[in-house]
Amino acid sequence: MRLAARPVEEPRPTDWQHVEEPAVQPGDGEFLVQVLCLSIDPAMRGWMNAGRSYIRPVEIGEVMRAGAVGRVVASRHSGFAVGDHVSGTFGVQEYCVSDGRGVTKVDPAAAPLPTYLGTLGMSGLTAYFGLIEVGRPEPGQTVVVSGAAGAVGSVVGQIAKILGCRVIGIAGGEAKCRLVVDEFGFDAAIDYQSEDVRKALREHAPDGVDVYFDNVGGDVLDAVLLRLARGARVVVCGAISQYNSTKPQGPANYLSLLVNRASMTGIVVFDYAERYAEGIAQLATWRAEGRLKSLEDVVSGSVAAFPETLMRLFRGDNRGKLVLKIAD
Repeated sequence: MRLAARPVEEPRPTDWQHVEEPAVQPGDGEFLVQVLCLSIDPAMRGWMNAGRSYIRPVEIGEVMRAGAVGRVVASRHSGFAVGDHVSGTFGVQEYCVSDGRGVTKVDPAAAPLPTYLGTLGMSGLTAYFGLIEVGRPEPGQTVVVSGAAGAVGSVVGQIAKILGCRVIGIAGGEAKCRLVVDEFGFDAAIDYQSEDVRKALREHAPDGVDVYFDNVGGDVLDAVLLRLARGARVVVCGAISQYNSTKPQGPANYLSLLVNRASMTGIVVFDYAERYAEGIAQLATWRAEGRLKSLEDVVSGSVAAFPETLMRLFRGDNRGKLVLKIAD
């Protein structure tokens, strides 16, 4: 799938071009990966826009950027053998040639391959470093997470519980709120579709919010800003409610940061690349101990199913990490 046009508001299938061409064979120091599973992420919407950001945009005519896991099927690289399973930014395509930069080996016997795109991948690392390094929660503090049933939010809440915090999730719909509490162990959940978020926060966080991990922005962010505790930390991870808007809504209640001596800081996981091994090791340990659960929403289909699968994110159809499985 090559990017054909820069979308205005919601992406459309015509924003990509589905092309078929022979797979490139690897040269010296390269290997060929058969892509098995694609990571479907809200950040993809931002990558389609022109302009300065934390990562260069996907250019018109380029293969759409995507994290993926796959299997090495041909190799002229001393560090990667045929049959190795690997994770990397392989793009929305069936095969990819790599020189090994940014690629890591994964073990399908230790965890299902989709888990390496979620809890043991970039989603888990974003949750880990965003909460621990930016949120800096302390035992007994109250942590609120929006997008709590999603790939990052579900892991954030579980880590906060492991660290001894009270955790409140914000999600859309009764089913997702039940999932957040019953499956992921949050102390409470707020349904932003049917509840007054600000009122519910007064009930569930009477002493205020010490850490807010924001994945959605918009009205939910504004509601939480009015419930901050003194010295609160707001972690800005994403704003999925604003990604398809031509006039994104900024925080109207930002003066709460001043009143409460609070901070609001962005998290980009790429800043922690040198510490990925540390994060994965800790996440894997918690998972092996049964303290960290992973949930992957796996959709099976060809590369051509990518546009519709991506739109599931913006409709809120997914639970946990959304993955497109394109081969066995």
